[in-house]
Amino acid sequence: MGDSAAPAGGSAARRRRVVLLRGNAANIPELQAWEGVDGYDVDVLVPGSNDRDVSALALGQIPARTVGERMPGGRFGQLATRAVGDRYLGLAEQLSGADVVHAAELSFWFSWQAAKLKRQLDYRLVLTVWETLPFVDAYRNVRTRRYRREVLAATDLYLATTARARDALVLEGVPAARIEVAPPGIAIDRFATARVAQPPADGRHLILSIGRLVWEKGHQDLLRAVALLRSRGRDDVRVMILGVGPEEKRLRGVAHDLGLDDVVEFRGYVDNEQMPQIYAQASCLVLASIAIRYWEEQFGLVLAEAMAAHVPVVAAASGAIPEVVGDDGTLFSSGDWAGLADVLADGPLAAAPGTRHVPDARRLERYSHAAQAARLSAAYDGLFA
Repeated sequence: MGDSAAPAGGSAARRRRVVLLRGNAANIPELQAWEGVDGYDVDVLVPGSNDRDVSALALGQIPARTVGERMPGGRFGQLATRAVGDRYLGLAEQLSGADVVHAAELSFWFSWQAAKLKRQLDYRLVLTVWETLPFVDAYRNVRTRRYRREVLAATDLYLATTARARDALVLEGVPAARIEVAPPGIAIDRFATARVAQPPADGRHLILSIGRLVWEKGHQDLLRAVALLRSRGRDDVRVMILGVGPEEKRLRGVAHDLGLDDVVEFRGYVDNEQMPQIYAQASCLVLASIAIRYWEEQFGLVLAEAMAAHVPVVAAASGAIPEVVGDDGTLFSSGDWAGLADVLADGPLAAAPGTRHVPDARRLERYSHAAQAARLSAAYDGLFA
């Protein structure tokens, strides 16, 4: 599947090559499904300044250099990179021989570079799109307006992670025929052990809140909801917040001000291998995302993880969340922390600690690595049909 036609003389067909571009954000959770893509050799460009260690990723890894790496360290270097615009150095050589280049989003610098080189190197350009807000030109800066226009003109296929992202692309001017909805996947089986609950020995409910420690992830609303529940006499609830980010100090301050120091634990970044054990202890996952001017929840992979662990999901009706969880989650209005308290009290906290919810099997399979890899293989095959 996906092989080129055999050249004259009957020699063996060459396997087509896919190169993944993610700038400095290549990461294992997003890219692991490509390990199962059938019929293609897949490489990923990994700059020295990449945000995550991806050495365990079973894909070809091509060392890359970027403009940002040449800048001085610290805040000054970040500002200088932003001023001139980051980009790969020597990208044409690294993409030479690629049949498919797969980038992400309309206005990222690496997608723009791939669009500029497409005609010269004669490859197909595929774009994964998570963004659920159609910014068009009005909400973009001058540089990314140019990126968007050139990427729109060059991209052969758009893989929207949700139907909401597909609709946003239509408003950006993409023909519907060039868009496929292709959700991301997770290692479903990794969370199977969490389906047998191991609630905390103290008999209290454990609520998980997972995501970057930034305002828009809504951790503060969960803290407010738990404080309200305590004011109503619920002293059987603990909270574990997993993530890192610039709001950590403020969130710790909120927990202290609300009298929650004894029931809130900040765990920071947790390795993926530890997550099943954490889910096993939980009574529910809360994703309390809040829409801001330039962002709303685009998918929420932790929702798929919780469903794989059979952990009940309580989530804000923000962005693509209602589409992702469907009937397998309980929604509340984004920003309504008092409503969140009621949903928790009437839902997961009304059952015994660690009570499980079995999600729709078809929904769960849709979010598996195997299903994602099959979608990717079929998408690439379609480019050469």
